[in-house]
Amino acid sequence: MNAPLQEKLKTLPAEPGVYFHKNTKGEIIYIGKAAVLKNRVRQYFQKSRLRDPKTDALVAEIADTDWVTVDSEIDALFLEAEMIRRYLPPYNILLRDDKSLSYVRIDINSNQPTVTMVRRPLDDGAKYFGPYLNSFAVKKSLRLLRRIFPFATKDSEATMGSKLYEQMGLDPGVNSGKTSINTYRNSLRQLMKYLSGEKQAIINEIEKKMKRAAKSQAFEEAARLRNQLLNLRGLKKQIIFSDREFMDLSKDLGLQELSDLLGLEKIPKRIEGYDISHMQGSDTVSSMVVFESGMPAKDEYRKFKMRIAGNDDFVHMYETAVRRLSEKNIKAWGLPDLFLIDGGKGQLAAFQKAMKEKGINRPSIGLAKQYEQIVISEESLVARRDQIKESSKKLKATLSETDEFLLVELPDQSHAIKLLQRIRDESHRFAVSYHSVLKGKRQTKSWLDEVPGIGPATKRLLIRSFGSARGVKLASSSEISKVIGPAKSEFLAKFLSENS
Repeated sequence: MNAPLQEKLKTLPAEPGVYFHKNTKGEIIYIGKAAVLKNRVRQYFQKSRLRDPKTDALVAEIADTDWVTVDSEIDALFLEAEMIRRYLPPYNILLRDDKSLSYVRIDINSNQPTVTMVRRPLDDGAKYFGPYLNSFAVKKSLRLLRRIFPFATKDSEATMGSKLYEQMGLDPGVNSGKTSINTYRNSLRQLMKYLSGEKQAIINEIEKKMKRAAKSQAFEEAARLRNQLLNLRGLKKQIIFSDREFMDLSKDLGLQELSDLLGLEKIPKRIEGYDISHMQGSDTVSSMVVFESGMPAKDEYRKFKMRIAGNDDFVHMYETAVRRLSEKNIKAWGLPDLFLIDGGKGQLAAFQKAMKEKGINRPSIGLAKQYEQIVISEESLVARRDQIKESSKKLKATLSETDEFLLVELPDQSHAIKLLQRIRDESHRFAVSYHSVLKGKRQTKSWLDEVPGIGPATKRLLIRSFGSARGVKLASSSEISKVIGPAKSEFLAKFLSENS
């Protein structure tokens, strides 16, 4: 351990937080969390401590360490997960021992909704939160949250209607009739908001409901809401289940560097990222992802199915901006502190054209894939050009100019470029996932979808009975009538005769 690091470790706080080990090049090689930073970080350098060869290799490379303090251990848990996704430190992968990451799965739309921990998300219609590195800590958090938002962990009678779990206040009691399925789903929506960092919004919502119940003299319901509110506030002392709400913006080095580079008046709390996805011009979609305080706010994500045909990314980015900046959407979603466009000069110019037409003045930049260049337009930086040049020098960035743009190439290990890449990659992932859904729907669409009176359930029944849509066409009217009844069979026969 070098002398500067030895002195720096003496200033470690006795608070929970996340630490960043760096090598001699200043690259982040490992990210960890700690209940007490002072104790955990110093353990790496204790000669008497037994370590495995992988950890020895890590310690040998550590030349510097930084850290961020947070309010609680659970806050550190979720901040660590996001920082690892942003920086992809090599030793986090090496030391993981091939263990899978964990996700919280909530199948809110099923007939018997449950909340479970899984190793990998599936495209099954359920909501997933994660990934998280420490499944034990997440399970402990869910146990605490279950007292406030009762949920089932299995879709069997044993937990969906167990009197014991009901009496303990852990199961909603849907099967026993204690709670309706709609009330249960509303409770799960509150839990999902909580997992997304919307604690204060839930507290405000419960307070309003409690006051309405008391005013209408529904005192039993008011008392239940009061207890829920007290438990929710008490939970804050034990656990902060949010990776955004309590994060000090000034501690996020990526946000700091980005603010300095662009000469922004304040650190951008809300950043929106946009990308376009299509397959040879078909099923074209655009995505809007939102990062608040440097963290993904997945409940704020939005997607757009393009109305303009073709595979012109510039046209589709313009359409996306026009729709995003509609009066209705601005009122519902507000405006970000910074727009990030996945693409170069053309995509950024298209987005800014729509902004200008709408009279919107907000900082916007592009991130070109090939050279990971930050694209800044002349129009948005007239008053900040000199400041951007000066900041680029401090950040050891390469700067080039055209008549209309400044192109900034930050070092690979820059905190700002890691943040922008994380947002760009997330917008790309979200766009591709929506494109895949539309593509799948189109590929499974058949002439049966056009028949009046034939819904999805009937369509599935017909295909299951006759093997395919073509098999239905070849079947006789009597055969079809046996499967779906004479009324629907008549609809089908009429459609086939009119479209033959």
